Amino acid sequence: MADELFDFPSDFPLKIMGERHDDFAQEVVAVVLRHAPDFDPRQLEMRPSSGGRYISFTATIRATSRTQLDALYRELSSHPMVKVVL
Repeated sequence: MADELFDFPSDFPLKIMGERHDDFAQEVVAVVLRHAPDFDPRQLEMRPSSGGRYISFTATIRATSRTQLDALYRELSSHPMVKVVL
């Protein structure tokens, strides 16, 4: 079973990348909070690319299930501002 690869609950970092946009951080936080309501937005780590065109965020959530992670990954991946989710 896939859940056997993870111990839940556990801290799980997600890296979200996309082009720089004024609302990108707020959009990422809104999606993350829908799936992990206990996520503290102040813990969102931001890193711009060397050229400044792209930005990446690392959101470490307290994951409670594989279903939660899958749903969060699907929503982030389908967001129009998001290019990559790792």
